[in-house]
Amino acid sequence: MTLINRFIPRLVLVFVVACLAVTGLTVHAGDQGNKGIGGLEGNANAAYAIGLWGDLPYSAIQETVGLPNLLADMNSQALAFTVDDGDLKQGNGAPICDDALYTRALGWFNSLEAPAIFTPGDNDWTDCDRPNNGSFSSLERLSHERQVLFGTPNTLGKRTFPQEVQTRSCLGERPDHSRFSEPCVENRRWTYGRVTYATLNIQGSCNNLCGDGFDVAEYNVRNPAVIAWMRETFAEAIARDSVAVMLIGQADPGFDLSDVTRTIIRNPNTLIQAPAITDPDGYFAFLTALRDEVTAFRRPVAFVHGDSHYFRVDRPLLNALGVRLENFTRVETFGDNASPVTLTNDVQWVKVLVDPKSREVFAYQAQIVPANRVAVPAR
Repeated sequence: MTLINRFIPRLVLVFVVACLAVTGLTVHAGDQGNKGIGGLEGNANAAYAIGLWGDLPYSAIQETVGLPNLLADMNSQALAFTVDDGDLKQGNGAPICDDALYTRALGWFNSLEAPAIFTPGDNDWTDCDRPNNGSFSSLERLSHERQVLFGTPNTLGKRTFPQEVQTRSCLGERPDHSRFSEPCVENRRWTYGRVTYATLNIQGSCNNLCGDGFDVAEYNVRNPAVIAWMRETFAEAIARDSVAVMLIGQADPGFDLSDVTRTIIRNPNTLIQAPAITDPDGYFAFLTALRDEVTAFRRPVAFVHGDSHYFRVDRPLLNALGVRLENFTRVETFGDNASPVTLTNDVQWVKVLVDPKSREVFAYQAQIVPANRVAVPAR
């Protein structure tokens, strides 16, 4: 094969992706592989590993010490891709939500060897209205984040692949605070090795229905778009005969009455928020739609989120009769516990072993970065 022939397919792909981006059409990514279609080396049934992380960094030492250690640890392992489930900073205090925050984050993601995917978190947009975060307009910050971190249909990272991008309109805001409609480009979808993945812009702080600068109008546009994207993800997974689905968002929406890590508790059968909670429920419509889709899909579904800063893998979703949905797994990534003692102790990540040929498809491993161990230092 001549050198020019080897590059023609890539040039064609770049040209097609660029044309779709210019025309505003959905960019459809097929079964992305390490070196081709279908998975690792073009084999759709090959096992592979991915990395999940989020809610980091929350302090200067986490940014300058813990995070570089974590990124280096992920780079030392053969990962198909990584996904950050949001929150580029702590929710109250420095660093503020200025432009430099998103530029630094872009550098973190692009330092990863594997394709890097990100979904926004409340600390990097809905909470930016807070005075200790700089008193920014949260919606203007989201529009800026879309430009910096979601400006192309490709992933971030040193290696990249194109993704499907939602073109349905969400609300945006210019620096002069005038509002406009712009695509919800942060919602992405891709299929890798017979598993369909999607990111969803679901936020803490009541999903932007409570807290400083809460924005009902913004929520009323974004939330239906997120639900539609989630439903379309299951439809695509069925059409592709995917063996599993993984959804990644930021918020812990609360699933039952036992989640003591959050103030959001709900009846596990009805999914109605507990009457004692006075804040608006920004998650009920999404959760009921999710439960319907999980039940109909029948195959394994993983829902990955951050927000509560407590690593866990469990099965909290019940049907209306109170029966646990056997095919649903919630995965919460590590996140800072805001303790001056822990320092880098919480700066860890989760490896997911994905085997399309296995019955459960996903297997989860906590990755404790040796250089970030505090209580029991590594040997």
